[in-house]
Amino acid sequence: MTGPAARKSDLGPRVVSAIVMLVVAGACFALGGWWLRGFVILVALVALWELIALIAKAGDTVIKRLFGMIAGAVYVAGATLFLVQSSKLTIIAVVGAVICVDVFAYGFGRTIGGPKIAPRISPSKTWAGLGGAMVGATLFFSLLTAAVGAWIVGHFSLRDANVFSPDLVPVLVPLGVATAIVAQAGDFLESWLKRKAGVKDSSHLIPGHGGVLDRVDGLLAVSFVAELIQISQSGFAV
Repeated sequence: MTGPAARKSDLGPRVVSAIVMLVVAGACFALGGWWLRGFVILVALVALWELIALIAKAGDTVIKRLFGMIAGAVYVAGATLFLVQSSKLTIIAVVGAVICVDVFAYGFGRTIGGPKIAPRISPSKTWAGLGGAMVGATLFFSLLTAAVGAWIVGHFSLRDANVFSPDLVPVLVPLGVATAIVAQAGDFLESWLKRKAGVKDSSHLIPGHGGVLDRVDGLLAVSFVAELIQISQSGFAV
């Protein structure tokens, strides 16, 4: 069954799965510490398992499969390392921005439509959707910055503190644009692998949502790039 009827029949499982995921993730985030780190590591391990399964199906030679699996392990490990050592505020920034990228990309893409970015890889991705993703990420970073500023003002009673400074715009806009591009690139990478592997979803672990990798492909990409930037800035200093 395909089309609107199929999507309607999946609505119940999708909603229930989404609620369960939000409750579990929210509880682990609230508890923090090793609860949060353990949750991140568990999600990463499942995503890696799905990624390796895709690579095994997509690779047409042993060398390509082996190289792909090693690269995939480094990719997921880098993203995971960044997240487990990050503060809660950083995790909120990364996860929230990626969620906004997905929501705004979907909304702009469905509303505006227009030319596809790479129809042979991901037929649903449009340039309008990418533009919406950039808007969504930038708005989220702006709102988060304002919220943190308001918390500082309220908590520390800093009368002269700015809740949001226009001077931050030259930083927040490029950050939002870059985050959207990287997150969408992560989505495209998984879509390409799934097409090579001849599958629709990375797995069927989450009813109505496919696999874990289907839910975190953009997050992995953003986190991995953030880890690379962090390493480059530190200059491997000890």
